Amino acid sequence: MTAVSVIVPCYNLGQYLDDAVRSVLAQTYQDFEIIVVDDGSTDSVTQTILATYAAPKTRVIRTAHRGLAAARNAGIAEASGRYLCALDADDRLRPAFLERTVRVLDGDATLAFCSSWLRTFGDEQWDWTPRQCDLPTLLWENTVLTAALVRRAAVVDLGGYDAGMPEQGDEDWDLWLRLVAAGHRGTIVPEVLFDYRRRAGSMSTVCWYGDGHLPLLRYRVAKHRALYDAHLHDVLLRQDEETSALLRRNDELERHLGSNLEPALALRQAELQSLERKLARLDQSSRHLSNLETALAARVAEVDAFKQSMSWRVTDPLRTVYGWWLKWTGA
Repeated sequence: MTAVSVIVPCYNLGQYLDDAVRSVLAQTYQDFEIIVVDDGSTDSVTQTILATYAAPKTRVIRTAHRGLAAARNAGIAEASGRYLCALDADDRLRPAFLERTVRVLDGDATLAFCSSWLRTFGDEQWDWTPRQCDLPTLLWENTVLTAALVRRAAVVDLGGYDAGMPEQGDEDWDLWLRLVAAGHRGTIVPEVLFDYRRRAGSMSTVCWYGDGHLPLLRYRVAKHRALYDAHLHDVLLRQDEETSALLRRNDELERHLGSNLEPALALRQAELQSLERKLARLDQSSRHLSNLETALAARVAEVDAFKQSMSWRVTDPLRTVYGWWLKWTGA
């Protein structure tokens, strides 16, 4: 039996697929298979890539377009590994990801899944470093990677990913909630082992900030209403903690703005106004100098023209005699 089945759903993301697959092939732990699931891609570039796609330990299966959860479930149905890793086609595993997470799960049979920290790349760069993935924490926030290593038997027992969600994007969150609610435990390796791509129009952007956020929130709360009721106190405390931290940070920013940024801005504005006045004076002086140069050129032209005149040539001998006389008299 293969140790790990890496499931890579791909819907119109062919341009990123090689990055994802190569990140798996570069693992320090090599007992894995890669199953790329073409979720009915319509993009011609992706279709062309997937039509002849070939990589070591990799096979491509095709389904009609039914969404991310169904695509992952199709991959799971074809998987032979005792562990699953759901890697999105635009993300990457770091080389030690499988080695670290497999070691954790192999060493503790009471754990059903193992996650890690991540670093974003692409449009944003920041680290995500959650530390807990117990039930109260997961009811408030998804602190587990989509690609977290998970025991296939545990996922199959739950029926796989929920393909009936109103929007795509939180299927993994729902799975971790169901696993922990069923009595399973997970853990987080405190190390950056995953690279998460941030890009405009990504699914996470839509489900975090877009129109999909509220439908997914309502669906999750309704589906897990009993869990939220049972842990309401913990969830409210977490919300209060997060809100208080946000308000404290906002107060710090306001004080920094009032005490540092606004005076600095006023100083820079005064300096800018002073420079603008100096530039205005320089511009005025420049125009005056240009006028003088124009007048001087006109006078020089007049003198040159006069020297070419008949009267200047006729009086030239007289000027010569007058010059000698001045030298003789010492005048």
